Amino acid sequence: MTLRVAHVNVAPSYRGGERQTELLIRELRGRGLEQVLVARRGAPLAERFADLELELRLVSGSFWSVAAATYGVDLVHVHEGRSIYGAYVRAIMSGTPYIATRRVDKPIGTHGFARRAYRRAACVAAVGERVAEIVRAYDPRIHVRVIHSASSSLRADPARAAAIRRNLHGRIVVGHVGALDSQKGQAFIVTAARELEISHPELHFVLVGGGADEAKLKEAAAGLRNLTFTGFVENVGDYLAAFDIFVLPSRREGLGSILFDAMEQKLPIVATRVGGVPEIVHNGHNGILIDEEQPDQLRDAILRLSAGPEVRAQMGARGHEIAKGFTAVIMADKYVDLYGTVLGRQ
Repeated sequence: MTLRVAHVNVAPSYRGGERQTELLIRELRGRGLEQVLVARRGAPLAERFADLELELRLVSGSFWSVAAATYGVDLVHVHEGRSIYGAYVRAIMSGTPYIATRRVDKPIGTHGFARRAYRRAACVAAVGERVAEIVRAYDPRIHVRVIHSASSSLRADPARAAAIRRNLHGRIVVGHVGALDSQKGQAFIVTAARELEISHPELHFVLVGGGADEAKLKEAAAGLRNLTFTGFVENVGDYLAAFDIFVLPSRREGLGSILFDAMEQKLPIVATRVGGVPEIVHNGHNGILIDEEQPDQLRDAILRLSAGPEVRAQMGARGHEIAKGFTAVIMADKYVDLYGTVLGRQ
């Protein structure tokens, strides 16, 4: 009998968690599963599967709407935090088991509804060891398994990447990809760009992405000639291929899956040692780890890498090898195994 799985992700935007949801759904094709996607009406994720024969159930995003939409399946897989409550209600209504992927390194809510919903989950799949530690500390009775996120295997067109570099006049490109919000720490990149504009004209900073803090960041960067905001782009792979250094000065990260994509392009990394980042970036091996909210450390790490092309190449090559262990195929294999384990307990 074919296993029928409902993936639930009602996030209103398309960020790392939604990219990982899409990667998993696409990789699970042809593995003997029937898949249903429960997504928020009008959200970008709901529009990304026109090329697949995928049953799509659109909802308002409330937990009641999620509970109502997860009928007639063998297993519910929750991909973002708010929908675990809908899966919990569905389990009470019909006994349908559910698992929840936990992607963030912040504490879980302490109210009774949250505790009941997490305890009822057949398993919480943490995207990294640090996230797993937080879940275990929250309640040791919760069954937790670490299933890391995956690289997106982004395509890069060498000609388009070369054109991006030409537009930056051959400078050393310090790049970042991510939603523009305070959690990602882009304000520290702006600070570094301002400090280095005159003293190191060979550097150029590029921020790829859009978000809530875009206007604020652009205001902070007013007048800078060594920093470019691209806004949202579809060809992220081309930009990564055009970078020389990748920076991720986040205040919080469950794992930071964009790091895998940067490593696939053989980029050395500068990142804060928060959340699951140290599981990916090994200080002095494939990048440099810095403390959070320390712009001086960010600046110094950028200067160290910009002055050492051989070090950049060595770190990039090591990161490329690490990224081979974090593919969508590997992630999907682990989820298929988890699905089987959960249903075998019923």
